[in-house]
Amino acid sequence: MLAIAILAAGKGTRMHSDIPKVLQKIAGTTLLEMVINSCRGLRPDRSLVIVGHQSKQIKESISYRKDIEFVTQEPQNGTGHAVQQLIPILKDFDGDLLVLNGDVPLLSSSTILELLSSHRSRKADVSILTARLPAPDGYGRVFSDNEGNVDRIIEDRDCTEEEKKNDLTNAGVYCFKWKRLKDVLQKLSSNNAQNEVYLTDSIQNLCTAIQIEVSDSTEVNGVNDKQQLSKCEDLLQERLRTYWMKQGVKFISPNTSTISNKTRFGKDVTIEPATHLRGENIIGDNCHLGPSSLIENTELKANVSILYSVVKDSIIHENVQIGPFSHLRPGTKLKNDCKIGNFVEIKKSNLDESTKVNHLSYIGDCEIGKAVNIGAGTITANFDGSNKHQTIIGKNSKTGANSVLVAPLNVGDRVTIGAGSTITQDIPNDSLAIERSNQVTKKKWSSED
Repeated sequence: MLAIAILAAGKGTRMHSDIPKVLQKIAGTTLLEMVINSCRGLRPDRSLVIVGHQSKQIKESISYRKDIEFVTQEPQNGTGHAVQQLIPILKDFDGDLLVLNGDVPLLSSSTILELLSSHRSRKADVSILTARLPAPDGYGRVFSDNEGNVDRIIEDRDCTEEEKKNDLTNAGVYCFKWKRLKDVLQKLSSNNAQNEVYLTDSIQNLCTAIQIEVSDSTEVNGVNDKQQLSKCEDLLQERLRTYWMKQGVKFISPNTSTISNKTRFGKDVTIEPATHLRGENIIGDNCHLGPSSLIENTELKANVSILYSVVKDSIIHENVQIGPFSHLRPGTKLKNDCKIGNFVEIKKSNLDESTKVNHLSYIGDCEIGKAVNIGAGTITANFDGSNKHQTIIGKNSKTGANSVLVAPLNVGDRVTIGAGSTITQDIPNDSLAIERSNQVTKKKWSSED
C-alpha cells in the first residue's frame, strides 16, 4: 500500500506575493499541480495535501481532484510537525508513505518510481532522495557510506563549517515505512536553530535509512523566491521545447518562445521567434505560428498560419490565415479557408467557410455565412449602452469599405452593402443596401488673400 503526502502549508514569505507559494505558476501550471502530476502512475491508496497558510485558496485550486484529502497544519512548525498531523489520519494505514514538497516542481515520475523501487527492494525504513550541488548553501547535508546507508541529516543552519563542505544534499523527498515512522514522530523536538520540528530528525531513530542520488540535480530545485521560480521556468521551458522538437516541432529560435505544459502539437508545426503559447492549446499538423504571436486556450486545426497576432479562447479550422496584427478574442470560431487580415478584431463570432475580413475591421457577436467579404473598415456596432446584440450576415454577401452595421441586424444572402453606409434595418436576400446623405460640393469655398 502507498500513501502520498505533499507538504503545502508554508507561508512562502520570500515570494513577497499575495498568492500562496505552491500556487505560483511555471509554464502555466501551479507548483502544486506539477508535484501532483509527477505522481502519475503510482496509483496511491491515499493522496494527502497538508495545508495551512491560505488553505482555502489551495483547496479551491485543486478542487477538481476528488481523490485528494486535505490535512491542516496549524501552526506551521516545520516538516516534522506537518507529518505529525497524519498520525490520526493514517492510524490504521499499513504501507509506505511518500513525502513530497509542494514547491519542488521539476521532479520526474521516473525518479519517484526509482526511489520507491529502491526503498522496497532494500526493505528500508526510510529512503531519501539526494542531490550533489556545486553550491549547496541553504540545503540540509546528508551523511552516508559508500553503499548509500544514511547516518544522519543536518540542516544547513545547524552544520559546522566542516560539515558544510559535504555537497550531498537532502532533496526533501522521502519514502517511509509508515508504522516505523509513526512510532518515532512523537519523539521529535524543536531543539534547533529555527525552533522547528524537522522530519529529518526521525532518521536517527529509524533502523535502516538509505539515500538515492538523483542523476539530474535540477529535478530537485526548490522554489522559495521569484528568482528561483524564474530559474525553474527556464528549466521547464527547455524541457518542453526539447521534448516537442524530438516529436517533430520546429522552433526557429527556441530560447525566444515559451509554451505551456498543456499545449499539444501535431506534425510539422513551425514556431517562429517570440511566439508564446499559454493555457490549453491543441495545434494541428502543418501550422505556422508567429513570429511575435500569442496563442492561448485555442484549438487550431491543420494548416493554420498566424502572423504577429493574438488569439485567445478560439477554435480555428483548416487552412485559415490570421494576421498580421489581428486580435481574435474569446468565442471566435473560424471555419475552413477563412482569411483574417491586418488590424482586425473579432470577438464571440462564428465565420463560415471562405469568409474574409482583410483590413481594419471590428466583428463582434456575429454569425457570418460562407464566402462573405467584409470590406475594409467595417464595424459591427454590437453594444447599445446596456446590452450586446447580434449581427447575422448570410452567405455570399459583402460589405463596402467603412460600413457600420448596427445590431440587432439580419443581413440576408447575396447582399451588397455600399461603402460608407450605416445600416440599421434588416436587408433581404439579393439586395443592394446604400445609406448615405447626398454629397454637397460648394465651389470656391476656399479663399486666398
